[in-house]
Amino acid sequence: MTKGSHSFPIRIYYEDTDAAGIVYYANYLRFAERARTEALRLSGIDQSELLRDQNIGFVVRKCIVEFLKPAMLDDLLTIETRLADINKVSMELVQTIRRGTETLVTMEVKLVVVGSGLKLAKIPDFVRKAMLKIFNH
Repeated sequence: MTKGSHSFPIRIYYEDTDAAGIVYYANYLRFAERARTEALRLSGIDQSELLRDQNIGFVVRKCIVEFLKPAMLDDLLTIETRLADINKVSMELVQTIRRGTETLVTMEVKLVVVGSGLKLAKIPDFVRKAMLKIFNH
């Protein structure tokens, strides 16, 4: 883990792969979502509480993925998440999925906050502060 990042380990199981034992491409998005959720949780942000108490939630607005090498059955991967930018209504994260030191997938993810009716909402100040703290900004 590098300074200002969050690391999340994940093991590749049979259910994550195709018949050849290679991770199905869409599963990398699921793995990255889990890593983002755990980074938020570590910062003290519980998404179910945000939804229930603040009536807001995070949604992916944009995701750019580069698939460099495949992960295989039984691989132990690490998903590193870094905060690239945060403003009043969105945050941009860079996620790297590695097997050891080998980079397999890179992602640039833009999250926005939506409220009732899925309308754009401001990121609450306590969420912004928590994110800046966990990612050492």
